[in-house]
Amino acid sequence: MPDASDASPTGESDFEHRPVTDQSFENALAKARDGVRLSVADGVELITTGTDHEGIDRHRKELVLEAADRRRAEVVGDEVTFVANLNNNVTTACNTGCLFCNFKDRSEQFRSSYQDDHGGFTKTPSESRDIVADAVDRGVYEVTSVSGLHPALALDEEHLEILEASDRGDLNYRPAAEYDVDPGTYCEQLRAMDVGGVHLHSMTPEEAYHARRGTDWSYEEVFSRLKDAGLDSVPGTAAEILVDEVRSVICPGKIDTGEWLDAMEAAANVGLGLTSTIMYGHVENEMHRVLHLEKIRELQDRTGAITEFVPLSFVHEETPLFERGMVDGGASPAEDELMIAVGRLFLDNVDHVQSSWVKYGDARGLKLLTCGADDFMGTILSEEITKRAGGGYGEFRSFREYTDMITAIGRTPVERSTDYEQRRVVDPESAVVGPELGPRADGTPLLD
Repeated sequence: MPDASDASPTGESDFEHRPVTDQSFENALAKARDGVRLSVADGVELITTGTDHEGIDRHRKELVLEAADRRRAEVVGDEVTFVANLNNNVTTACNTGCLFCNFKDRSEQFRSSYQDDHGGFTKTPSESRDIVADAVDRGVYEVTSVSGLHPALALDEEHLEILEASDRGDLNYRPAAEYDVDPGTYCEQLRAMDVGGVHLHSMTPEEAYHARRGTDWSYEEVFSRLKDAGLDSVPGTAAEILVDEVRSVICPGKIDTGEWLDAMEAAANVGLGLTSTIMYGHVENEMHRVLHLEKIRELQDRTGAITEFVPLSFVHEETPLFERGMVDGGASPAEDELMIAVGRLFLDNVDHVQSSWVKYGDARGLKLLTCGADDFMGTILSEEITKRAGGGYGEFRSFREYTDMITAIGRTPVERSTDYEQRRVVDPESAVVGPELGPRADGTPLLD
């Protein structure tokens, strides 16, 4: 396996897997158009627009995008969905050391003995409850919570007792008393955020691993306890690239591919819904991207629990990968389009593909809705935005903005639930446009 020292200044590592196939682009495109399940070689031909030449061929790219857009129309029609949601991340404290991350809030800085200022935060369960309660009153359907791996965070009181009694030095545990703010346990946080029937979307496989460290508990046991505490579905983040030779470069401190898949399958086995992601455009190549898609497709074949696929284009600024000269940028617009399109064509068992306006911006995000995507994320209301009622401490998308943008490209705006089972067409002619699916939503805009 390569490590970070193997990477050249442009991020081209000496990987075993390379984007080379014995397939032809024409054959792969014909299979995609006919709805035949694609092989890895087919996917590589499509995502590279052919391995018989260098660079992306513009004409071939358009053929792939057209095939993906047709498949999207066949599978989900012309609706573009979005969810009224809140981001409430509990803590930025983390010392995993992923090279693609720009959190930079190492957990040592959060200890009471640390005297200098830092830009991170940790919330108590009570603070989380207040934030979520306010958002539920405003009309959100979903709370998304993905956090750093704070050393004091444990699954529950029983897990805390096990960690306290352990003499192992490799468990990344420190008592909450050593920190200015006690984050409580994962179960306490979830119970606090479980307000008024809101949907809780939280606990990535990496967090689940953190929540069982030092025990012999299975992932099923962990996710069962989390479900009892209020968890409804699991985000498929922390996947990055599900090929270990890439993970050993960009996130050597994280769980490996097999562990990620085991955790996700366990979550599905106890009745939790799943989403899936890929974080691309760094040191990996096109073969890695398609091998990742194959892992997701196989997981869906086994579980049927994945509601959506979310491609996340790597943002390189202020990350260690960029600062160390291991990458000189992220994915190109053409690569973004092909990632969406091939995700749609390859994942024949996942109905929904998301375009992220946070990652791509409004104009690019809308463009990607014509490349195979059908979902446009969520409002991403946050407590900072709420305090400023539309200020600049985060990003927020109103229902009116959603409606105007989606109708401008000739598609139908639809408010959805997290699992896509509840759907409501939004009337673009309405003078007041707000959420109606949340447990306390009444059509009023989320913010004044």
